[in-house]
Amino acid sequence: MKYEVLKLLARNARYTHEEIAVMLDTTENEVAKIIDELENDGLLKGYKAIVDWEKTDGAYVSAIIEINVVPKAGLGFEEVAEKIMKYPQVESVYLMSGVYDLNVVVKGKTLKDIAWFVAKELSTIDSVTSTTTHFVLRRYKEMDVELVSDMDDDRGQLWV
Repeated sequence: MKYEVLKLLARNARYTHEEIAVMLDTTENEVAKIIDELENDGLLKGYKAIVDWEKTDGAYVSAIIEINVVPKAGLGFEEVAEKIMKYPQVESVYLMSGVYDLNVVVKGKTLKDIAWFVAKELSTIDSVTSTTTHFVLRRYKEMDVELVSDMDDDRGQLWV
């Protein structure tokens, strides 16, 4: 039943114990107990809102940065990944297979903020050999939540 509770909370972290109990045909107390166990065991790391930043008044820029690293003996990529994930601008860090080693998602107020962060912080870390930055132009879906309902594509329109 733990797996079913995890799936439901991943879909919507605002489900109440009562709602989960009804969906899983169990009691609220059992759901509360399971959620406590999941939190204590470290399976549930937190609860976050998915925000459509494009609809807010605040400036927000996001970028995906590919990083190549020379791994250190005995540590692999762990040391660099742990250093990178401590920066407040960093939303996610993933070890990747393929052409590059780490995938880092960062946020900032402006393109310049992110460019400065990459140039002054990420690219100067020991073991980092190269970075490639991709700025996010539009988010369509995040964490299984669709952010765009109108899928009009204006790339073919002429600007006057």
